Amino acid sequence: MPAPRPARWRLVLFGSGDFACNLYWQSVTLYLLFFYTDVLGLTPGVAGLIAMIGAIWDGLADLAVGIVAQRGRYRYRTLIAGGAIPLGVAFALLYGAPAVTGTSVAAALVAHIAFRSLYALVNVPYAAWSTRITQDSGDRTFIAGARMLFGAAAATIVALGTPWIAARIGDGMSPSGYVAAAAVFAAVATPVLLMVAASTPEVLPAAAGKGVSVAACLRVLGRNRAFVTLNAAMAAGGIAAALLNQSVLYYFAHVVGDPGAGPGTLAMMGLVGVVVVPLWTWWATRRGARSAWFVAALIGLGCAAGFAMSAAGEGTTRIFLLGMQVAFAGFSLAGWAMLPDTVEYGEATQGVRVEAIAFGVSALVQKGALAAAAAVIGGVYDAVGYAGGAVQAPAAVAGIGWLMIVGPAVAITLSMAAMVANPLRRGTHDAIVAGLGRG
Repeated sequence: MPAPRPARWRLVLFGSGDFACNLYWQSVTLYLLFFYTDVLGLTPGVAGLIAMIGAIWDGLADLAVGIVAQRGRYRYRTLIAGGAIPLGVAFALLYGAPAVTGTSVAAALVAHIAFRSLYALVNVPYAAWSTRITQDSGDRTFIAGARMLFGAAAATIVALGTPWIAARIGDGMSPSGYVAAAAVFAAVATPVLLMVAASTPEVLPAAAGKGVSVAACLRVLGRNRAFVTLNAAMAAGGIAAALLNQSVLYYFAHVVGDPGAGPGTLAMMGLVGVVVVPLWTWWATRRGARSAWFVAALIGLGCAAGFAMSAAGEGTTRIFLLGMQVAFAGFSLAGWAMLPDTVEYGEATQGVRVEAIAFGVSALVQKGALAAAAAVIGGVYDAVGYAGGAVQAPAAVAGIGWLMIVGPAVAITLSMAAMVANPLRRGTHDAIVAGLGRG
């Protein structure tokens, strides 16, 4: 017998958890590297190394949490409820610890690792929870759309709120302002996560990897073509987004020559996400999430080609960035809509349902991609002679510009190649669920 489908309002309520997660994640993505280099004065190489180590650690923590969640048969709500408050404290310390200790690299690294560990404890079970709410592909697409909407709203708030708070607590470039912003975001995110943990339905599967070793589960995932190709595409898309998003503040400050325009543009990118996610949800529901990925990739490549041939003015830069955000919103929607479906694909083809470990491995892959992006940014900026808080040499200005264009374009092309090999076409998952006797 198929399980009853949950009410849409419950799916929306679950999606609000991504608002909380993205208050944290967008701050790390948009401002932390800039905080390290231009507020604390760390060199780009050191800042990039901290970010890379943190991302690698995060990925390993994601895998560990996935293993514990699946092997221990924990309810996901228990892990999220237990980690919500410590995560909020760790996020405030992410900015506060290196500032209090006088820009100590060791303090920055320890705080980074602590935050990433607790983020994994909360985020992996939250992401995997969609497999326990519904097995209907349409509902999962709706959940992905709701999550992306909440995430885009959080991105807008972080983009605007961080410099606004920083300007009122300090002079806009004082560590205390960024610490205050982190504390405010943590105070908002924590109760949202606790609400999601308390109110979202969760049906434990009968045999999610029961009696199967971790090594066997990993082998199952390695033979799951849907899972492997989707994660390859998501990793490439994540690299593209990271290279672009983390370049925005530097680009406006040193290429356009208007540092004040950066935060406003980041906020506009978040608002674009709010607008286009329903459109991507509509497309994925009717044409399939895989199809949405290809459309998004073509949009991204078109924007990169157009911007490469235009003058680097404030207006053209904003148009380029907003267009790229349309593409990245499509990647996010498609990826998160398809990832739960790879669980049933693997169950049907391999005979073993790998759930939490699958999401842990996926998170590990994505964090590895972000580590690679951080290493690329730090390495390129060091190579072109970037100096934080100073007027940049022509080589540094050129390096900042071309990295923001060429890097994402190459990564998007690789994501398309991976998605070509993905077998989850429209209707495939419905047929799998029916074959498993749950349709």
